Amino acid sequence: MFARTLAALCLLAAVTPALAQDGARTETVRFAKGTSATTIKGSIKGYATVNYKVGVAAGQTLKVDFKPTNASAYFNITAPGADAAMFVGSTSGSSAKVKIPSSGDYTVQVYLMRNAARRNETSAYTLTIAAR
Repeated sequence: MFARTLAALCLLAAVTPALAQDGARTETVRFAKGTSATTIKGSIKGYATVNYKVGVAAGQTLKVDFKPTNASAYFNITAPGADAAMFVGSTSGSSAKVKIPSSGDYTVQVYLMRNAARRNETSAYTLTIAAR
């Protein structure tokens, strides 16, 4: 009985991270001709995340404003190929203004903190992204 329970727990532990990752989707941000900003309305639920890819040139400033309906919703900004975020919304706030060091596709990731994700909460949001 103990061995069977242990095997079931091991299987659950192995499957759970994969399920959390399955909720991620990626979207490419495109600015309308003649503009350098866009506003996106979206929503997330539970462990789902949205990764917005934004092409930015070195020397430009990436500005992001985030307005969620859930206080546990945040965004991060990550440079191409980086392991850690260069802007962490949960500690730095709902607006970012980042001078871009090198050209590439930066990721603006929208997510719910674990406490809200675990309860399968939702959040609608408005995300304004500008690169100037």
